[in-house]
Amino acid sequence: MTKKLQILGSGCSNCQKLAAHAEAAAQAMGLEYELEKVTDVNEITKFGVMMTPALAVDGEVKVSGRIPSVDELKGMLA
Repeated sequence: MTKKLQILGSGCSNCQKLAAHAEAAAQAMGLEYELEKVTDVNEITKFGVMMTPALAVDGEVKVSGRIPSVDELKGMLA
């Protein structure tokens, strides 16, 4: 089953770094995934996120306001 990874944020350097870490974690785990970057403030607010960057997996926010390590992200994706 394909995981839906959503990066919530403006597209700043931290958002890009979170996207890179999330992709690295998913690839290291051999997951099928789709990466979507959500930059619309109204859409981000619908997730209840107040601090970016944030990562949602299959619609559920896993982390916001910081960039977890690739290893930490693997735990969130498992």
